[in-house]
Amino acid sequence: MANTTSAKKATRKIARRTVVNKARRTKLRTAVRSVEEAIKSGDRNAAVTAMKRAEPELMKAAQKNIIHRNNANRKVSRLTHQIAKLGK
Repeated sequence: MANTTSAKKATRKIARRTVVNKARRTKLRTAVRSVEEAIKSGDRNAAVTAMKRAEPELMKAAQKNIIHRNNANRKVSRLTHQIAKLGK
């Protein structure tokens, strides 16, 4: 348990940030899942539309340190590649 005033404040701050980060992470995962489902169904147009929503979410999450920058770039790259394969 936190003893000092500053440690107690830090604990409160962490709790507030955790709520915000969980919401952002949920939004991110939902966006990525919609792209993956569109790819799985084979609908290229739906996948492209979903990707337009998911890419900014991924980059925003990387900027806010919810996921690592390289992780976000890798996800975007892999999803884009899968969408490109649908076109062939």
